Amino acid sequence: MSKLVRVNMSTKEVQIQEVPEQYAKLGGRALTSQFILDEVEPTCHPLGPQNKLVFAPGMLSGTSAPSSGRLSVGGKSPLTGTIKESNAGGITAQKLANAGIKALIIEGKPQDKGFSVLKITPDSVEILAGDNVAGKGTYETTAILRKEHGAKAAVVSIGPAGEMLMANAGIANSDIEGNSSRYAGRGGLGAVLGSKGIKAIVVDAPGSFNVPLHNPEAFKAAAQKFSQILLSHPVCGTGLPQFGTNVLMNIISEAGALPTRNFSRGRFEQANEIGGEKLAQVAAERGGLATHACHPGCVMRCSNAYPLPDGKVCSPIEYESAWALGAHCEIDSLDVIGTLNYICNDVGLDTIEAGGTLGILMEAGVIPWGDGAAAIKALEEVGQGTPLGRIIGQGAVFTAQAFGVTKVGAVKGQHMPAYDPRSAKGIGVTYATSTMGADHTAGYAIATNILKSGGYVDPLNKEGQVELSRNLQIATAAVDSSGLCLFVAFALLDNPEGLPAVADMLNAQYGLELSVNDILGIGSNVLKVERTFNQRAGFTKEHDRLPEFFYKENLPPHNVAFDISGDELDQTLNF
Repeated sequence: MSKLVRVNMSTKEVQIQEVPEQYAKLGGRALTSQFILDEVEPTCHPLGPQNKLVFAPGMLSGTSAPSSGRLSVGGKSPLTGTIKESNAGGITAQKLANAGIKALIIEGKPQDKGFSVLKITPDSVEILAGDNVAGKGTYETTAILRKEHGAKAAVVSIGPAGEMLMANAGIANSDIEGNSSRYAGRGGLGAVLGSKGIKAIVVDAPGSFNVPLHNPEAFKAAAQKFSQILLSHPVCGTGLPQFGTNVLMNIISEAGALPTRNFSRGRFEQANEIGGEKLAQVAAERGGLATHACHPGCVMRCSNAYPLPDGKVCSPIEYESAWALGAHCEIDSLDVIGTLNYICNDVGLDTIEAGGTLGILMEAGVIPWGDGAAAIKALEEVGQGTPLGRIIGQGAVFTAQAFGVTKVGAVKGQHMPAYDPRSAKGIGVTYATSTMGADHTAGYAIATNILKSGGYVDPLNKEGQVELSRNLQIATAAVDSSGLCLFVAFALLDNPEGLPAVADMLNAQYGLELSVNDILGIGSNVLKVERTFNQRAGFTKEHDRLPEFFYKENLPPHNVAFDISGDELDQTLNF
């Protein structure tokens, strides 16, 4: 039976409850955001006792639906002050779903200063002492807990950044091999988990695809059809399985939309040295994996395992990470990028925000542009808790304030990912108007602007960008609620049978009669819920804007500025 688990860290009490009717048909982002709106005071301090952290598998997680093992983690963000849903791969979502848990809600705040480990099985939930893993990195923490509780258990953990309540702290999830590499990274929710006194969560449940199905035969047929839709798509079935997400590096640089040297130009001359093709070559030469599945049942396999010269393995180096720690900082070595990425994974930092912050330090002259050794040394200080390390751990905006830098590519306190909004204007609309700060995954307009998936909207022209972003934000919120990986969106955009197949899977699982419009309605409602929370927290439409330099400074090589007005951006609210 599906259930809610509430863990109150003020009283150290655990309650297992039946799922209220209003939450019974929700999952993933739809569920986390609704919980946060219903139960968290929007003006509360994100690290105080009134905030809550909600872990929710997607609606399809725990089934054999292809690429459906995504986990949503929700709370009020210490980085942005907005509502936040951070999405992660790994095996946690499937384990929670197979334990019969629809949502795990962590609330309150302990009086003592120690850290605990939460142990979850299908039959019990325990709060255990975490003294043996406190202060350790996520790799060691995960290894210790897998040894104690079984190699098949999922481990959720924070690193020293989360323990020190840094606003850029993420939450690591273990993958199939037990690497602490699949991050609910954005928004600082690792600091929220740290504020609750929880170092790690262990989820030990048998199987990955054992969630009950209303109509197993109909579900199997729909899942097989959806798998073929994914595998027959050139991005989902060929590009991602061959080179992973970092296949985008050369594509985006060639399009003139790759932010380089802190958004100073749109092309990086050494993009080929840090792109997916080079990564696959080096990984293969060193005995690593050019592509890799982060959870059972993934057919796209867009992750990777990159062996470093010192013998460690960074898994994965995603495109966004390679950009943030590479082109953004004018670093052209995959080994340096992999080392920086490994540090982020171990200390517990979002790689996008960390790379953005290193770029701010370079802009300020604290470390030289392109100096990989200096970047590594600076990032290592985060785990050491030095004054500079604590500044870096608070993210790009905080660091820019500390060093007097005015040029910082962030919205609502969150640093932008790997696309310049001046030469990819649809993603600029998403950055500005997302409910959670600058976030490419909120409405991936790059698909249509540059990859020509779902049609084509000229990335350099403002016409059509608002409508494109709005529609993609709605669809994305629905996908995030389903538990499907966001990359299925390429096939959904190009194949008219894609969304009906998703509806068929949901209907067969839950005994529903959802239409495609009903699924999109889930996405629209998620955005309304999130915007309501933000409005109650004090955010207005004036916060849905890009930093001024994007309007004033032309970006080479196309020499364009962002020219979508505030009134036009406000039209994204019409959902």
